[in-house]
Amino acid sequence: MSNVQFDEGRLMQVLVAPIVSEKGTLAAEKNNTMLFKVLQDATKPEIKAAVELLFNVKVAAVNVLNQKGKAKRFGKTVGRRDHVRKAYVTLQQGQELSFGGEAV
Repeated sequence: MSNVQFDEGRLMQVLVAPIVSEKGTLAAEKNNTMLFKVLQDATKPEIKAAVELLFNVKVAAVNVLNQKGKAKRFGKTVGRRDHVRKAYVTLQQGQELSFGGEAV
């Protein structure tokens, strides 16, 4: 395990938003995995460091996928939705992370 130092300001921007979906909720319940939308140029070590810094939890693994934006038509013109980079962050055993307002 390398001790790479990251800029704290950058880490605050790496996580764009949590993704709350049926698939994300299922992953959270089954595998203790949280789903985040992250910056396009974010790396796995950066994502891990950002989650550990912001939520004060220990991360076991980070899996990343790039989702291409759908092509959509607006009348005659063809546009494209933004590309999205998603991170599946698996927390270590016993760690818990909640986005809801309820107390844990």
